[in-house]
Amino acid sequence: MNIVIFTNTYTPHVGGVARSVEAFVTEYRKMGHRVLVVAPEFANMPEHEPDVVRIAAIQNFNATDFSVALPFHDKLSQILDEFKPDIIHSQHPFLLGMSALRTARYRKLPLVFTHHTLYEQYTHYVPGDSQTMQHFAIALATRYANLCDQVIAPSQSIADLLHERGVTSPVRVIPTGVYLEKFAKGDGNLVRQQLGIPADAMVIGHLGRLAPEKNLTILSQAVADALCAHAKAHFLVVGAGPSEQSIRHIFADAGIADRLHMAGVLQQQSLTDALHAMDIFGFASASETQGMVVTEAMAAGLPVVAFDAPGVREVVVNDQNGLLLSQKTSTALATALSQLMENPAKITALGEGALQTAGNLAMSCSAAKALLCFRSVLDSVPASTKTERDWEDVLAWIKAEWDILSSVAVAGTTAISSGLFADGKLAASKK
Repeated sequence: MNIVIFTNTYTPHVGGVARSVEAFVTEYRKMGHRVLVVAPEFANMPEHEPDVVRIAAIQNFNATDFSVALPFHDKLSQILDEFKPDIIHSQHPFLLGMSALRTARYRKLPLVFTHHTLYEQYTHYVPGDSQTMQHFAIALATRYANLCDQVIAPSQSIADLLHERGVTSPVRVIPTGVYLEKFAKGDGNLVRQQLGIPADAMVIGHLGRLAPEKNLTILSQAVADALCAHAKAHFLVVGAGPSEQSIRHIFADAGIADRLHMAGVLQQQSLTDALHAMDIFGFASASETQGMVVTEAMAAGLPVVAFDAPGVREVVVNDQNGLLLSQKTSTALATALSQLMENPAKITALGEGALQTAGNLAMSCSAAKALLCFRSVLDSVPASTKTERDWEDVLAWIKAEWDILSSVAVAGTTAISSGLFADGKLAASKK
């Protein structure tokens, strides 16, 4: 198959969607398929990227590490003509997601959409953030999903949520897998020596983008409270983002700044080494669609202490590979972390369970499931009989633009009509 992926975030950006797309692209190519990635420009991106089209973009949008793609590329149409795509796979319902819809409609190709993100949890990155903006984000993603031939949900929790919100397009659950061999072996002692963490210390760790939607204030306060009760315990944080200073302030206020270790962004073996320097993985986010970093931590043999939330509950099984907390407070999290630190035997047992869980989520299996999904979509959507039909091409383009404008308009109307949210559902029909 020739697969075109439209994504608003891609390497070298560090984030769940970027890593997911990169992993699937790598596996598809290993399996003999051609993949063309259409993504925004990012700082420090590679000079030579075969089969990657970079779209001019506004860098560091709203003081974040995100790029916002501008809606044009003068050579994209020619590149797509030469690539001869079989299927279009969109990773977002806006920006380049709209370009994916235009491309699929104009070229009469099936459109698949992976609903990676609970977009209403991210509206604080947009000027004018409000409850209305959150409703707009939900409505737009729902309308977009219903314009697609197939929707992929990274977890059953998200699939259920999409159905509740009114998605009527077929939804299939395909999580992003984990490279087991990548996380199996690491030199944790080396990282401890580099960061000044004693060899006999109990280390609680965290990996991810340090952003407000990850509930890092709650996590940091919980870890700080647990460390105050355990004099030899330390906290190792891998990642970067706007919440870094608030984490530092919490530990400074608790008088234990010397036991906080901010390692920054790590990749490849350095990341694996850092995970192996940890004993327990702490996670407080309730905005995940899948537990990617949780699965990676488990692949390194770490038990996970996390809140019972979408995406996480599919991976963390209470008392089997970690602790899943129904009470989403820093106090509950601190108590669970403290109790686990006092029971090394349970840490070992839960770590073994974590390895077993990760073993069932190999990346190659996830890619194979996605390819079967693509094949099913191609088999169910009539093949194009496109020849030189200029007028039909124009009509297809107009239809795509109308669907985009209609989706945005209906999403806006829905957002300001609070009555439509009374039962928690959205009425959205496939056009």
